[in-house]
Amino acid sequence: MSASTIDRGQVENLVRQVVQRLASQDSGAAPSAEPNLRVSISARHVHLSDEHVETLFGSGHKLTPGKPLFQDGFYAAEETVMIVGPRKRMLPEVRVLGPTRPASQVELALTDAISLGINAPIRHSGDTDGTPGCVLVGPKGTVELQQGVIRAARHVHMSHDEAAYYGVKNGDFMTLKVVSPQCSVSFDDLLVRADPNAKLEVHIDTDEGNACNLDAATEVTIKPQGSCGCGS
Repeated sequence: MSASTIDRGQVENLVRQVVQRLASQDSGAAPSAEPNLRVSISARHVHLSDEHVETLFGSGHKLTPGKPLFQDGFYAAEETVMIVGPRKRMLPEVRVLGPTRPASQVELALTDAISLGINAPIRHSGDTDGTPGCVLVGPKGTVELQQGVIRAARHVHMSHDEAAYYGVKNGDFMTLKVVSPQCSVSFDDLLVRADPNAKLEVHIDTDEGNACNLDAATEVTIKPQGSCGCGS
């Protein structure tokens, strides 16, 4: 095709569209389409260090990936452990999630913690200083955690584009509203975890999921904490 046959107006229009799109990306503009919100119940589980995997399951053992989780790269492992609390109260066959972490951590719902006799505080994942411990029992050995048992604070994973859509940033807080028959509930203090590789997903624990009857929910929405949501 010769240069004389090119529609100059069409070329200018295409260039203008590209420039506008790049400018929108640079300014952090929100995506125009409403993101697809997923709300998941995070049942009790355990994160393990490489050292504790070998102690519990044998020298050289590596976690066996089982069911992939919604967030890419994370999975429910085939391995389970027993959690033993004070006065030998226990929860058998608690699922291990992978991949491994630098430090082991146990995440429970309030009813789980009560059952074990552990006064587990509400913490964000990884914030375990000063938390209670427990004993983990595997087929090849035991691990006595001096700390690391928490009730995981509710949170929402999202990409930076999705954060821009909602007008929030990493570390902000949002409100989750779940509309269910006779069980509608709003949850404040939903921590935003924004990451380029994250997919939009809220994590609440089993007690919270039961309280709002999540399985029967007809609508789930999130908004910046303190926002009235008027006109949106």
